[in-house]
Amino acid sequence: MRVVLFLSRIAFICNVFFLVAVLLRFANGLQNGVFVSTVVIMGYFLVVLFNPLVNLIYGVLLLRRRLPGIMPKWLVLANFIFLLLQLQYILFLNDTLHS
Repeated sequence: MRVVLFLSRIAFICNVFFLVAVLLRFANGLQNGVFVSTVVIMGYFLVVLFNPLVNLIYGVLLLRRRLPGIMPKWLVLANFIFLLLQLQYILFLNDTLHS
């Protein structure tokens, strides 16, 4: 169960980088390429791996009724809300009717 907690923390960190990467789309004057590339890789690519995986594990643990004793509730809720925001962001990017 420590692995699930570790993956949850990694997913949360990637979710924070997702928010920063979305905000970087509106900032034009950043010159530090290493910082921007790190944020983009963690925010756009690693979050696609970790966040759905962690939420799938949450669902399995919830069905087995083992989730409430293991994970902090704020971390589970935050990762789920970030998953919903990411799905909304993907739908916004792929909107063909209002482009």
